[in-house]
Amino acid sequence: MQGASATLATTDGRWAAVSTATTLVVAGAVAWMAMGVMQVSRPMVAPGRASLPYALFQRLMRASEAPATPDNADNANPEPGVESRTVTLDAGDTLVGMLEDVGISAQDATGVVAALGKDFDPRALKAGQSFDLTYSVAKVIDASGGAKAQTPAKPKTTVVMVNKKPVVVPVDSEDDDSDSTPENSQPISRLLSLHFSPTIEQEVTVTRTTEGGFTAEKATKQLEVHRHRAGGTIDSSLYLAAMQAGIPADVVVDMIRMFSYKVDFQRDLHPGDRFEVYYDYYYTPEGQPAKYGAISYAMMELGGKQIAMYRFQPDPSEPPEYFDAKGQSAKGMLMKTPVDGARISSGFGSRFHPVLGYTRMHKGVDFAVPVGTPVMAAGAGTIQFMGRASGYGNFVIIRHGNGYATAYGHLSRFAPGMRGGARVRQGQVFAYSGNTGLTTGPHLHYEIRINSKQVNPLTVKMAQGRQLIGRLLKAFQLQRLKIDNLIATTRLESKVADIATDLRQAKVK
Repeated sequence: MQGASATLATTDGRWAAVSTATTLVVAGAVAWMAMGVMQVSRPMVAPGRASLPYALFQRLMRASEAPATPDNADNANPEPGVESRTVTLDAGDTLVGMLEDVGISAQDATGVVAALGKDFDPRALKAGQSFDLTYSVAKVIDASGGAKAQTPAKPKTTVVMVNKKPVVVPVDSEDDDSDSTPENSQPISRLLSLHFSPTIEQEVTVTRTTEGGFTAEKATKQLEVHRHRAGGTIDSSLYLAAMQAGIPADVVVDMIRMFSYKVDFQRDLHPGDRFEVYYDYYYTPEGQPAKYGAISYAMMELGGKQIAMYRFQPDPSEPPEYFDAKGQSAKGMLMKTPVDGARISSGFGSRFHPVLGYTRMHKGVDFAVPVGTPVMAAGAGTIQFMGRASGYGNFVIIRHGNGYATAYGHLSRFAPGMRGGARVRQGQVFAYSGNTGLTTGPHLHYEIRINSKQVNPLTVKMAQGRQLIGRLLKAFQLQRLKIDNLIATTRLESKVADIATDLRQAKVK
């Protein structure tokens, strides 16, 4: 004590004592804080009870600092909360099965399908269709006063000792190694509405009624038609040049079919030839492309010679046709090419047979196409033969009248509903190309027969289609002048489109 008194009697001694005390206080505080954040390796638990995970211990400590009171419980919202989610129909699944899989009761699922059946066939739904669901999830108040979604499975719990009293607390999935219930299996207590768009121009909404049932409403968007004039120069193929100009694929296919009676796409097209097309496309009010309308005009310039076609409907009970500037139908009696995108692999005439190993007459034209390529009837007629025919494999003969017939060999299969004696339209798909019979690869063997004798399909002159005369010719000329005026006032879209987009994928500007 005398030494301490002597030390504190001086100014330096007093400062040293204060400094030492302050250092001890700070060190103690840091040590206490460090101990507070250390995980508990051996918590005090009742004998026979599970140990208390540290994360759960921290949650209990936070709950003990702000205990729930009856007033707090009253302030919580006991009413069901409204939530929404988007689900997708999987391949092979049904609408009822999909709804039940995400937690909707069987009663609500069947009620939705029953309501849809009045205006929409649920069997027409395709895999990948998305649905927007709105539903209410029942809320319950747990022991800590918080709200949580009610689940069908009994929650996993454990018992811990807090203040020497047993307390039952839930166990989180992160604290339990056992299997947990998937998120998609959580129940939806009440389905409020279901919304989807089966097509880009249609929307279907199913809502719950006040009586507890469901009612469906189908709305159709008012589409806006936009007319496009596009064209370009052919470098390699018409299809590629048209796609580079931003023309939709379905328009290109229709244009190829339109000219297939007049143009041999294997031999008549050369680099530098031009094309132009004037067509309609429909868009939603938001500017999204919806569907292709029709081609009003198309032109191909081959070797400096222009071939122009105009859309015209001579008979209101028949579909529209295409005619040249003089009123001559674009359709010939027979198409030159009965498959799209075909390459001639073998022509008409004497050749060395690659399978038989000797030279013999090849009485048709072979088009190299992949297996399953649709084969169209070259002209309207009746199926005379359909079946197996030795080296031809699956074989079809179509009789067109006036002594004309066409034959198709090496087919993989026939289209549904096709049989001997059936009538076919010109351009109708009746079979699919294949590799049956004596072949070295997949292709279509095509023949034209006149009075049962095979002739060269590439050189034979076909009878032309109908020629408009009289009143129909005058009506066509007026229609042609109207189309020409519209084309003259429409800007030509010839800019190469982005490689990943075309007119069907871009919004209307």
